[in-house]
Amino acid sequence: FLAMSLGYVSVFGINILGPGNAETAPAAKPEMYQLDIILKRGNNLAIRDRGGTSDPYVKFKISGKEVFRSKTINKNLNPVWDERVSLLVDNLREPLYIKVFDYDFGLQDDFMGSAYLYLESLEHQRTLDVTLDLEDPQHPDHNLGSLDLGVTLSPKEGVSREATVLLTRSWKRSSKHPSMRLSDVHRKAQLWRGIVSISLIEARDLRPMDANGLSDPYVKFRMGHQKYKSKKIPKTLNPQWREQFDFHLYEEHGGFIDITVWDKDAGKKDDFMGRCSIDLSQLSKEHTHKLDLPLDEGEGVLVLLVTLTGVAAVSISDLSVNMLDDPHERHQILQRYGILRSFHNLKDVGVVQVKVIRAEGLMAADVTGKSDPFCVVELSNDRLQTHTIYKNLNPEWNKVFTFNVKDIHSVLEVTVYDEDRDRSADFLGKVAIPLLNIQNGERKAYGLKSKELTGPTKGVIFLEIDVIFNAVKAGLRTLIPIEQKYIEDEPRVSKQLLLQNFNRVRRCILFLINVGCYVNSCFEWDSPQRSICAFLLFVLVVWNFELYMIPLALLLPLVWSYILIASGKDTRQDLQVMEDLLEDEDEDYDKDDKDPERKSFINKLYAIQDVCISVQNALDVVASYGERIKNTFNWTVPFLSWLAIAALCVTTILVYCIPLRYIILAWGVNKFTKKLRDPYTIDNNELLDFLSRVPSDVQVVQYRELKLDLSHSPNKRKKNNPG
Repeated sequence: FLAMSLGYVSVFGINILGPGNAETAPAAKPEMYQLDIILKRGNNLAIRDRGGTSDPYVKFKISGKEVFRSKTINKNLNPVWDERVSLLVDNLREPLYIKVFDYDFGLQDDFMGSAYLYLESLEHQRTLDVTLDLEDPQHPDHNLGSLDLGVTLSPKEGVSREATVLLTRSWKRSSKHPSMRLSDVHRKAQLWRGIVSISLIEARDLRPMDANGLSDPYVKFRMGHQKYKSKKIPKTLNPQWREQFDFHLYEEHGGFIDITVWDKDAGKKDDFMGRCSIDLSQLSKEHTHKLDLPLDEGEGVLVLLVTLTGVAAVSISDLSVNMLDDPHERHQILQRYGILRSFHNLKDVGVVQVKVIRAEGLMAADVTGKSDPFCVVELSNDRLQTHTIYKNLNPEWNKVFTFNVKDIHSVLEVTVYDEDRDRSADFLGKVAIPLLNIQNGERKAYGLKSKELTGPTKGVIFLEIDVIFNAVKAGLRTLIPIEQKYIEDEPRVSKQLLLQNFNRVRRCILFLINVGCYVNSCFEWDSPQRSICAFLLFVLVVWNFELYMIPLALLLPLVWSYILIASGKDTRQDLQVMEDLLEDEDEDYDKDDKDPERKSFINKLYAIQDVCISVQNALDVVASYGERIKNTFNWTVPFLSWLAIAALCVTTILVYCIPLRYIILAWGVNKFTKKLRDPYTIDNNELLDFLSRVPSDVQVVQYRELKLDLSHSPNKRKKNNPG
C-alpha cells in the first residue's frame, strides 16, 4: 500500500515519491538517487488458476523489504498495469527484486516468477525500456513470461534520510508488527475519509460442494489491507449470517470490496464457491443500499446491506494544538455528548483524545545499543501512529490522537516498536487501557508489558488521556453485539493454552461444587445455627414467593459485594492464581519456538488441529462466561455493575406490576413479528452482549497497570538523553 500522491517516503533506505515531486539535480557523489519506474505490462505469464488464467500483481523489493505493490489484474495472462512509482535509493549495489504473484483471496498467493533489475548497470538521466524475463529459481527451465518496464535513474541532491517519512503499511498476517514512519506533512495518509458499514444478510441457491449435496459456507471480505471473515453456517445452501461490521474508507472516490465465498472442509483445503465485488464509487452516501450480488465462478446470490457514512472526529495533531484544550471546542463536544442528545446517532458514543508524550528507558533493539522507536495507538479497528525518533531510548513524540468512541467498553492499546531497515519492526512494549479505567486529564506513566500483556518489559510510556461520552448511549450500545477485530492472529494449537483453559473451567466447576456442598451442609446439620437460619429462610421464601423476587434476589449479591468493597474488603483476591497461569503460558509460548520436543508435539497435533482448536475455544468460552458473571457481581467494572442493578430494578418493577402472561405474550409477539417488521434485522441476545463487555479474569490481568518505581513520576521531567 503506497500513498504515492503525498510526496516522498523512505522505506528502509528506499524513498517513495509522488509523481509531482520528481526532481533531478546533478551531483558529483549524490547521497540519493531517484528511480522512476513505469510498470507497463506482462507478456505470456504463467497459468495458475483452474480456468486457464491468472490474477497477476507485481511486488518490488529492495533488501528484502516491499516498497511497491501493483493492483491486481483479474483473469489475464497479458495484463496491462501502466502504473508509475518513484523511489529514492541510497545504495545502487542493492538490486531491485521484482516478483509476480497470482492473487488467491483467502489462500496463499501463487508464485508466478521473479527477476532482478541491477541499478548499477543503468545509465543516469535517461529513460530505458526494459524487458525482464521471469524465472523460478526452483525450476529455471520453465518459461514464465516477461515484464515490460520503463526505467529512469537520476542523481538526487539535498534529501537526507532523516527528512523522509514512511507510509508503507504492512498489514499481512505474516507480519504481526507493522512498520510505518509519519511526518506532519503526510499525517493525513493515515486518516480515513468515511466508514463503510456492511451487513452480511444471507445467500441463496449456493453450489453444493459436499457429498451430502450441501455446503458449510462462510464469506471473506477484503478492502485494501482490511479483512473480515464471517462465521461458518453448517450444512445449507441458503445460509443466514446476519452479521454486521465496518471498514474504513481511505479513498475519496470510493474503492472496491472483494468478496469470496468458501465451503469449510475439516482436515483439507476449503472449497472455493464463488466471488463478487462492490464498487463503492457507484453508491451514494448516507443511504443504505440493498445489494443482491450474483457469484462469479460459482452459483447463487449474496445479499448485503451497505451504508457509506462520513467520518467522525479522527485526527492527529501536535501537542500544542488539540481540541480539548480549547475551552470553546471542549464545550461544544460536551454539548454533543450531553444527556439531551442521548438518542441522537446512537453509534456516536463519545470521543477519546490520547496525548503520546514520551517514553523512557526503552529496550535497546539495535546492535549500536540504541533504538528507533515509534508508537502505534489502536482503538478496536481504528489505528494511528507517531513518527519515528531515531537512535534514542528516551524518545519524545508529543503527538495528540483523537478517536471516535463507538463502544465505551473498548480497550485502548498503545504499542512501541523499533523501526528496522533490514527486517520487520521489533516489539519494544505494549499497554492496554480500558476506556472506563481512564482518569481524564491525568498525565500518567504506564509500565510497558510483553506481547501477551502478562508480564513487564523494559521502559515506561507517558500518556495523557481524556474520554468524553454519553452514558445513556454507552449503556444502550452495551446490549448490541460487540465489534469484532478484523485483523487478528490465526488461532494456534497450544498445549499450555489448552491446559490453562481447562483449569479455568475447573475453577468455575469447583465453585459450583462448593456452593452445592454448602447447601448440602445445611441439610446435614453440620452447623445447627446455619441450618436453622436456612430452613426458616426457605419456608419464608417459598410461602411468599412471587416472580419478581428472582431479579430482586440477584440484586442482593451485587449490593453485598459493593458494601464489602466500600468497606475495604476486596472480594477479588483470586486473580493472583490467573496471573501465575498466564506467566506460565508466556514462558511456554517462548519455549515453543526453541524446544524441538515442543515443536514435535505441535506437529503431531497439527493433523487434528481443528478439533483441538474447537475444544480449546469451547473451554475458553465456558470459562470466560463463568468469570464474567463472577466479575459482574464483583464490581470489576463499576459501570457494568450499575447497569446490571438498573436492569434488575426495572425487571423487578415490571414483573411486580405486570402479570406474567402479558410479559410472555409481548415477548412472543415481538419474536414472531420481528422478521415481518424488518426482514434484514440482525438478531442478538442482549444478555450475552452485556456479558461480552465484562472482562474475564485473563483480561483483568492483561489490563492491570504495572506498579512503577516512584522515580518515574510524570511530573518529574527528565532531560532527554539520546542514549
